[in-house]
Amino acid sequence: MKIKKTYSFAFWTSIAITLFTHLTLSVFSYFYLNEAINIKFIFLTGVVLFAFSFFLIQYYLEKFIYKQIKKIYDSVSILDNSDFNKTDISPDIDNLSREVQKFARVKQQQISNLNMRETYRREFLGNVSHELKTPLFTVQGYLLTLLDGAIDDKNIGKKYLKRAEKGVERLISIVKDLDLISKLEATDLKLNKQPFNILELIQDVFDLLEMKAKRRGISLYFNKHYTYPIMVIGDVEKIEQVLTNLIVNSIKYGKKDGTTVVSIEKKNNDKMLIKVVDNGEGIDKKYHSRLFERFYRVDQSRSRDQGGSGLGLSIVKHIIEAHDEKIYVKSELGKGSEFSFTIEKAEHF
Repeated sequence: MKIKKTYSFAFWTSIAITLFTHLTLSVFSYFYLNEAINIKFIFLTGVVLFAFSFFLIQYYLEKFIYKQIKKIYDSVSILDNSDFNKTDISPDIDNLSREVQKFARVKQQQISNLNMRETYRREFLGNVSHELKTPLFTVQGYLLTLLDGAIDDKNIGKKYLKRAEKGVERLISIVKDLDLISKLEATDLKLNKQPFNILELIQDVFDLLEMKAKRRGISLYFNKHYTYPIMVIGDVEKIEQVLTNLIVNSIKYGKKDGTTVVSIEKKNNDKMLIKVVDNGEGIDKKYHSRLFERFYRVDQSRSRDQGGSGLGLSIVKHIIEAHDEKIYVKSELGKGSEFSFTIEKAEHF
């Protein structure tokens, strides 16, 4: 069996002690007792002395190392003191070295995650402040103008009140979306999954957004005529919100007098793929990875002109992931965008 490197110190120290002791005894016996030490006696005492020294040194060495490493564990366990209570601390120096390295990697990752969260917190607060500031100042400006005398002019007063109301509506939209996304991220989203007809749900969303689409001259279509119901499984209200957010985005950023087309196709034996396709400006590929971040906007000025909270796609992503499904984006600048997501297919379909 291969001797562990951790025993080398005890081994060579014991050898040195044994040799030194025997040399001392031999010299003492020869010069002071005037007689030579028996070879057999030298051998037996050598073995006993070596064994005793080896095990004694190894024992106290391991005990010392254990105590020192335990101090290190206790001193660096600043994030979770229970980390090393879950496993025994090994007295073997090789294992200890591996454990400490593993511990350091875990702590480094935890610190990295904390730094990322702190960065996100700062960005999130900055974004919230910026998003709320614009409509707040707008509403305040119109109200102050009205208080300064503009309210006496019926035409101006009515126009400014409508603009103030629009600003308040945007504030309400932002606050509602902030409340929803906070709930989505703070706790596990409780889903009320049940079979439903996805075609019927999409048509309901079309009807709901019909006037909004007409104001931009955008037509809402299915990609083809579907004869039979398409049954899927999910939380109807949450999937309706997903469809609403995706179709509203296609209306906002689609080409004026353009189209939004929704299609349903089989992804595999147990999944359906829902696609929302517009023929708008499209999105450069370099922005795709950030589209689902909170408040992220490709075109800041144009996005704010269109209204909304900037949280729509982030909410969509949370809902889809809560269903254990996937969301995809395909877009090319100048050629429109396609957002799609999977959903579980009902067994009998």
